[in-house]
Amino acid sequence: MTEQPTEQPTEQPTPTRTAIVTGGARGIGAATARRLAADGRAVAVLDLLEDQAAETAAGIVAAGGRAIGIGADVADAEAAEAAVARVTDELGAPTVLVNNAGILRDNLLFKMSEDDWDAVLRVHLRGAFVMSRAVQSHMVSAGWGRIVNLSSTSALGNRGQANYSAAKAGMQGFTKTLAIELGKFGVTANAVAPGVVATEMIAATAARIGMTLDDYLAAAAKDVPVGRAGRPEDIAAAVAFFCSEEAGYVSGQVLYVAGGPKA
Repeated sequence: MTEQPTEQPTEQPTPTRTAIVTGGARGIGAATARRLAADGRAVAVLDLLEDQAAETAAGIVAAGGRAIGIGADVADAEAAEAAVARVTDELGAPTVLVNNAGILRDNLLFKMSEDDWDAVLRVHLRGAFVMSRAVQSHMVSAGWGRIVNLSSTSALGNRGQANYSAAKAGMQGFTKTLAIELGKFGVTANAVAPGVVATEMIAATAARIGMTLDDYLAAAAKDVPVGRAGRPEDIAAAVAFFCSEEAGYVSGQVLYVAGGPKA
């Protein structure tokens, strides 16, 4: 008797996911946008610097990916909602959100103005809140979502950064709460906390204290066990894992990407 061939189950392709990366024009945000595009995501690059966001998106498209650049103030609720609506229309409903937008207004406590305090918390914390609120309905509807918030080693405290440290520590509490609230809908929330990374933001810090970027990074590297400062791509790799299909059982975590143990 001739055996009949058994029908093999057809493997279902992984659906294309749409990602939003805030503060995506430069540095860690741009590296993350490029990495997610290389992983097969359609990517919306959001940034206050609209021209640079468009340039980053154009680079992704030139490399064979799908991307758009959008100028938006992520802490403005109406602007955030409009940006999410545009992403949905042009790329598809977003189910990946990387809250990376941030600014520095460093100073010692007795010199720090209320405006500098408010500006930093507005971009980091209010921005992450507004964007997450705008996107979560798409994730809940899809039964799948990934939120990654950028924290920092400064969340553990750093001289001259009372505002930034408070914001980055707040990002960790925000992340853990999102993980609790959204987990039953298939949505994970995690945070990546970089150490010293060679970006335009760090270059501004170096200039403020009268150092070149190279000298600043070399000095910082002396305290890093792996012996070097970070690169934006180092952080993008960690973010990409949290955004992956395989990371569905990882939520509410803070990963320090700092070349050595931090917390």
